Amino acid sequence: MNETDTQTPLIPVILSGGAGTRLWPVSRRAHPKPFMELVDGETLAEKTLLRAKAVAGNAPILTITSRDYYFYTRDLYAGLQNGTSHERFLLEPVGRNTAPAIALAALCVKDNVGEDASILVMPADHLIEDMKNFKAAVSEARQLASEGYLVTFGIHPTQAETGYGYIRQGSALSMSGGYRVAEFVEKPDEATAIKYVESGEYYWNSGIFCFQAGSFLESLSRYAPDVYRAAARVWEATDKSKAPIELPAELFSECPSISVDYAVMERADNTAVVIGQFDWNDIGSWKAISELYTSDESGNRIRGKAVMVESKNCFVQAETRMVAAVGVENLVIVDTGDALLVADQDHAQDVKQVVTQLSELKHAAVDFHQTVHRPWGSYTILEDAEDCKVKRLTVKPGQVLSLQLHHRRAEHWTVVQGTAKVRVGDEEFLLNANQSTYIPTETLHRLENPGDQDVHLIEVQTGDYFGEDDIERLEDIYGRVE
Repeated sequence: MNETDTQTPLIPVILSGGAGTRLWPVSRRAHPKPFMELVDGETLAEKTLLRAKAVAGNAPILTITSRDYYFYTRDLYAGLQNGTSHERFLLEPVGRNTAPAIALAALCVKDNVGEDASILVMPADHLIEDMKNFKAAVSEARQLASEGYLVTFGIHPTQAETGYGYIRQGSALSMSGGYRVAEFVEKPDEATAIKYVESGEYYWNSGIFCFQAGSFLESLSRYAPDVYRAAARVWEATDKSKAPIELPAELFSECPSISVDYAVMERADNTAVVIGQFDWNDIGSWKAISELYTSDESGNRIRGKAVMVESKNCFVQAETRMVAAVGVENLVIVDTGDALLVADQDHAQDVKQVVTQLSELKHAAVDFHQTVHRPWGSYTILEDAEDCKVKRLTVKPGQVLSLQLHHRRAEHWTVVQGTAKVRVGDEEFLLNANQSTYIPTETLHRLENPGDQDVHLIEVQTGDYFGEDDIERLEDIYGRVE
């Protein structure tokens, strides 16, 4: 598709975030579903960007995410770049569901492209492989959007799924294809879902939308004026000269937390549905993940190292250690090194209850993996004991950790690869491979990679407390200091 298909451009808007509950322990709050690698090694976020590029032509692509996810998303996108980048970012300070996010995207597009520009809203955690039929559906939706419709994408149900909302098809829009929406319905019970599928009138609600910026904002002001006014105040107060654009925290926090379905789509009288002939998977459970893999003769699907003895119809994902399963059936076994999930496949949707209990216990496994991504690179926890904590740090070329100090721990740094520029107190010096330094408590320090290769070093923390909240930052190039 190119911009000559219609008179107005199409701006893909990618919604990227998540709570990391349904696919724990791989998906976590600091590493949600869009960043999970699939069978081919690509993440859902990367696949969504490629899909956006396929329909955007030369138009910019807008991603709405948080500061916590921005740097990782930016780096994933950079790995896919082929020439000039057209990606732009809006950073939310807190989550407020989809209606405020899409409202801010529409205001941004209206100001920068025009109110007649069409917006294609795509969650970053969906899997769509059939690009030909996806592009055909987008083209159809884009035409309807140019006629003033608020368009959603319906998916032919392949089973009586209780985890999705449904759309009932109305009368045909013969001039442009697609149909009016007769009704949006909530997630049904199993008996109701069976009736929906058997009727042939209902489609899964994909959560993908297309509409003109101006049409959406007009409908939002009519059906959810509180959301519209709050979003308008946020946009007016936003410094639009920055890249990325950061939305002001205090005002954005005042936005009502509501989905675009509740705020607009279920209330508006100009909604339409395009029936997607493409494959669609929202990867909502470990059972859905397992179906992406080829099974062996016993029905087992394996990623990583596993030995299966008298076991069948199991999914095993082993990231680091060998997993052995003996005499079991219909299990999901996921081992990430620091956490192990064992679940009956028929209860795969209940994994979020594990996250709820871990949250109540304030366990770190809710938020972080052993390897944690940071704007400057990453660190991997090698040991976490009462009297010390050991990390392996990887600092990317040209990146700089914040100027900081700790009140309750000292640190020992040993470079194992590359050359690091180090500040300890008022002294600055270089550390090469096999060289070390010591940072006492209450001492300003900073680590920098001045070279063009990654720097790897081992950090040994000693003291009586090793939490991340013992970091007092004085300067930071990533905006983590007020």
